[in-house]
Amino acid sequence: MPQTEAPAPRTETAPPFRLRWWTELPLILVVYGCYSAGRLIVRGDVADAVEHGLAILRLEKLLHLNAEHPLNRLFTREAWLGIPADFWYASLHYLVTPAILVWLFRSHTAHYRAARTWLMTSTFIGLIGFTLLPTCPPRLLAPEHGFVDTMAHFSSYGWWGDQASAPRGLGGMTNQYAAMPSLHVGWALWCGLILWRFGSTRWTKVAAVVYPLVTALVVMGTANHYLLDAVAGATVMGVGWLLAPYVGAMTQRIRAALAARVPALAGGASGAGSPNVSGRCQTSAGERIPRQRETRLDPSGEPGAPPQDAADGAPGWGLPSQAESLGKAR
Repeated sequence: MPQTEAPAPRTETAPPFRLRWWTELPLILVVYGCYSAGRLIVRGDVADAVEHGLAILRLEKLLHLNAEHPLNRLFTREAWLGIPADFWYASLHYLVTPAILVWLFRSHTAHYRAARTWLMTSTFIGLIGFTLLPTCPPRLLAPEHGFVDTMAHFSSYGWWGDQASAPRGLGGMTNQYAAMPSLHVGWALWCGLILWRFGSTRWTKVAAVVYPLVTALVVMGTANHYLLDAVAGATVMGVGWLLAPYVGAMTQRIRAALAARVPALAGGASGAGSPNVSGRCQTSAGERIPRQRETRLDPSGEPGAPPQDAADGAPGWGLPSQAESLGKAR
């Protein structure tokens, strides 16, 4: 009885390194952990941080830039502005950016990896800035410099304490001298550019402009950053955008090298080139369950000879071969 031929293997292959949320989430958590640990560990000397903050003020005075003082006075005097600004500073930084990442992952998957690499590269550059240039924010300078810590001033309205934007009692676990550059502004700028590029409605375009601009005003009005901190945050995002293609290419080479050593990372071990798992499984007369067979040439070397079942008659199984079964039947 003729044997059914196995279907030809498909030539389509799955794209390499397919994005999976269970691999992306730990990666993002690791980067955020490095961000938090970097702010916590690299505290710097307080005297140096204060001197760096005063140097920024002197430079801004030389450049005739003084946006912090009028904004800070306005937010301190008008509680209806200061309290929402404190909530904005303490929360949206950690909510909007992950939300944009999830939206990009689900709706614009083809562009997700490049955007994620850009964000992470810029974040690590910011950590270098925290390490090399610890900076005292305006709110921690001596009172004679004219700044009011609005988060301490309105702390009774929020979950934060009067030390930092951290929850009450945990202010000492944050590095309050990680002001240069402002990643609040940097991350908000990234969110705005992503929304502008991939948003399809008028409201997303409006949010793309409003969110980074308001964030820049908030970080200065709450006396958490100088104007030059905000400029540095935007610059960091620009540098990260330039370096992201090289970081992405290097990451791909590393993953390819790992996949060559660990075949499972490339989509499976043996048989990865043929996604058809039923290849060479054929059913003979009287069989209900297909068995794996090995195609061999007959002794005459003709390629049209029918395949034989290598498993039939194998030692230990006690099963007669297909030829023997047919001979006995005759």
